[in-house]
Amino acid sequence: MIKICIADSLPVVIQGLQSYFHNNNRMEIIASAKNLESLLTILDEKRCNILLLDIELSGLSSIRDIKSLLKDFPETKIILFTSVTEQMYAPTAIKAGVSAYISKNSDLKELENAISKVSEGKIVFSETVKKSIEMLSKGKKSERLFKKLSTREIEVLRYLNDGKKNKEVAQILGLDEKTISTYKLRLLAKLNVTNLVDLLKKAKDLDII
Repeated sequence: MIKICIADSLPVVIQGLQSYFHNNNRMEIIASAKNLESLLTILDEKRCNILLLDIELSGLSSIRDIKSLLKDFPETKIILFTSVTEQMYAPTAIKAGVSAYISKNSDLKELENAISKVSEGKIVFSETVKKSIEMLSKGKKSERLFKKLSTREIEVLRYLNDGKKNKEVAQILGLDEKTISTYKLRLLAKLNVTNLVDLLKKAKDLDII
């Protein structure tokens, strides 16, 4: 039996998944968490094979928190089940070690199939993400730039590309607004551009976002 934990701030999502997997003879939802604090308590107390995690879970501030979960609970495979666009987050998340990235717009049968594959040790992500990751593995300029950019810089870049202002990005990541401005200046310097429009255009041209 595949033992599943759900971590999502929305009760309707938790209830919907519990209803869908009720009486499933291969998968069982053994716990649910509405914030990072309760999730950590559950993972300390229960053995979960799969964690269905929403990136926007209350208390989860960045990819660094996900890396900590992967490090502290290596026996639990993480599937990101979220409405955050995969183009913005999936390549970094897969690189960090998550096992799958599934959109909440997907059919629940697709999620169930992903859980089966992940439990078998497979990595599950879309063709769009696959192309982005393949680009990173090739000896192109985009790869060199990716290596120059920190995970947090890439994270900030993708939020900016999503149309968020410095203040919004700061709130999401739990950082000071001045810190976000510093990250933006570093990005401009590293990609050799002078303004946000050119920064985002160059990042897109190089398949960084």
